[in-house]
Amino acid sequence: MGGQVDKTINRGRGPYVFRINGQNHHKIGSLLPPDGAHPRFTQLYVYDTHNEVENRINSLTNNAKSDLDPEIVDDLAKILNQHNELAKVFRMARERFSNVEMQPVRVRLIGTRSKDGRQYNLPSTNELAALIVGNGENEGGQRDVIIEEKGYGLRRISENHPSFMALQYPLLFPYGEDGYRIDIPHSDAESTTRKKNPL
Repeated sequence: MGGQVDKTINRGRGPYVFRINGQNHHKIGSLLPPDGAHPRFTQLYVYDTHNEVENRINSLTNNAKSDLDPEIVDDLAKILNQHNELAKVFRMARERFSNVEMQPVRVRLIGTRSKDGRQYNLPSTNELAALIVGNGENEGGQRDVIIEEKGYGLRRISENHPSFMALQYPLLFPYGEDGYRIDIPHSDAESTTRKKNPL
């Protein structure tokens, strides 16, 4: 989550309060889990997809018996696979992993979008991400997130990245649409010239 949850606030009587100190942010790890570990987060789209529903339920619960309905989990996964452009990017990576003679693969989530952020445009897969074959050393970019096949630890995604909200809350952004964008122009209400400046 990024910030620290302050549990001291709920010591007295009264309604439960959820208070967080610090900055909330999303972290993302490698595309494949470490050896012997269960898949989590974006790894669920790539690793062991034959047992995807079971893996998704296990990632959300700590016990062997869960109250989650596997049919509902399967239906939600199908909806995301069909409509969510970010899910399609990770599925492309999975198809690349199925190739026996595979070179290292990285997924690059592109921070700069070409379409107008003021209009409601559903993103396309090629606008959101690029599948990079090889080590991708020279593929950096401003506000881009590069996810490696096997990495060490988690990397922070800036809350200003357009895909931040869709990665954090995939069921609230089922199409993988952009959240906040820095380059959205705005008009200054005090100005008489109506000049538009990016936020």
